[in-house]
Amino acid sequence: MAPEQDKLADPIFAERYRAMSARDARFDGQFITGVHSTGIYCRPSCPAVSPKPTNVTFYLTAAAAHEAGLRACKRCLPDAVPGSPEWNVRDDLAARAMRLIADGTVEREGVPGLAHRLGYTPRHLGRVLQAELGAGPLALARTHRAQTARLLLAGTELSITDVAFAAGFTSVRQFNETMADIYRTTPGDIRAAAKGRPAVRTHPGESRAASLTLRLPARAPFDGTPILGFLAARAVAGVELAVDGTYARVLALPHGPAVVRLSLGGTDTSPHVVCDTTLTDVADLAPLVARIRRLLDLDADAQAIDEALASDPALAPSVAAAPGRRVPGAVDAEEILFRALIGQQISVPAARTALARVTDALGEPVDIGGFTRLFPTATQIAEHGRDVLRGPGKRIDTIVDTARALATGELVIDVGESREELEARLMARPGIGPWTAGYVAMRVLGSPDILLTSDLVIRQGAAKLGLPSDARALAGYGARWAPWRSYAGMHLWRSSQA
Repeated sequence: MAPEQDKLADPIFAERYRAMSARDARFDGQFITGVHSTGIYCRPSCPAVSPKPTNVTFYLTAAAAHEAGLRACKRCLPDAVPGSPEWNVRDDLAARAMRLIADGTVEREGVPGLAHRLGYTPRHLGRVLQAELGAGPLALARTHRAQTARLLLAGTELSITDVAFAAGFTSVRQFNETMADIYRTTPGDIRAAAKGRPAVRTHPGESRAASLTLRLPARAPFDGTPILGFLAARAVAGVELAVDGTYARVLALPHGPAVVRLSLGGTDTSPHVVCDTTLTDVADLAPLVARIRRLLDLDADAQAIDEALASDPALAPSVAAAPGRRVPGAVDAEEILFRALIGQQISVPAARTALARVTDALGEPVDIGGFTRLFPTATQIAEHGRDVLRGPGKRIDTIVDTARALATGELVIDVGESREELEARLMARPGIGPWTAGYVAMRVLGSPDILLTSDLVIRQGAAKLGLPSDARALAGYGARWAPWRSYAGMHLWRSSQA
């Protein structure tokens, strides 16, 4: 068999090669095309002439392409695309590690800290990532730093030195060497090549603080209005604000509080979210971007999800009416858990009132971007929650005891958890049932296959579509929507409000 036919006999290679030959933008960010005859790697939709199969290797990460000695294509900018949906769909060690790396864990805690979070030794973690993704944790983090730096160079007027340290590099020399290695150009040339970049506004006397505007690409189709509406309906006074299609909030980041204002932009075929942000420290840009992308589910493979759900005649009209529906995520794992615990079994407006009261009493005061409070921490709720929480005593016990467990480290929830472990850990606690555990896993981990059949609103939506409204019967029917049951649930949620 000829070498070309040899490669095309592999069904995964053949599928990716067809997508690359068709210049299918849907696959941008899902894999990287390495072209060894030219020494570059591209996004699948790159307009360049399609290379021969013998010259191509497909990679899951840009870091793997760098490790193979390839450089980023200057024509298609393969890192300026939505991220891979793999890291939410998959729930294995490699996917969990990628979620933490995107959040900046390696920069803050090093590889030993990353490995500890995942429950493995650094050596074992390195072996798994090398085998699964083609690069170890340091190389993956290095690539992520370079991509953050390119975003800052193209979109801000920060000095080269500030960009280097903001992106997580330990020295300007390391920064220059990495950018030359990955992009085969200098930071100055990257900045000079950028067109129409927005300006960054640094605050006097605060060299690390900055306000800037970013465009975060979303994978098309993107039904952005409902997800911003979902967040707006649950906005907590003092922490969040929703006005005229814009959602804004204050959140705690590793180096201090930040404010983000999110609005929709772009076109149907090339959507993006405009992110206006004010940071206490520009070093928090990378974790901020990662958390906003997760909050709005920007990397979901919406076309594949819609095709799968539309095959069910009961959901097809909803999918056709709103292609690209998303599942809301989270910017803070512990906050989502407390929102679920405090708001369960009461209406959304009542939950907003209760959360606003707790936040006003316990949240740390801030004065940034017009916001006044951070959402309370686990420690604050553990110490003073009984003074302000209202409702049944058992529920208050659950909230305070859970806060105490989080504050002491007895309970840990973050994006590095697996769904199975997170749900089991939560349900082992008195007062936490399957709905809360599933809701937290769906929003914190981005788990795509959770159908909250005990949720009254979802069952009402199912009834409107002529589907079973009994929890057990709905769960049985919903098995046909796997592995996208979280997205089916969002269609049911919206149907109940139609």
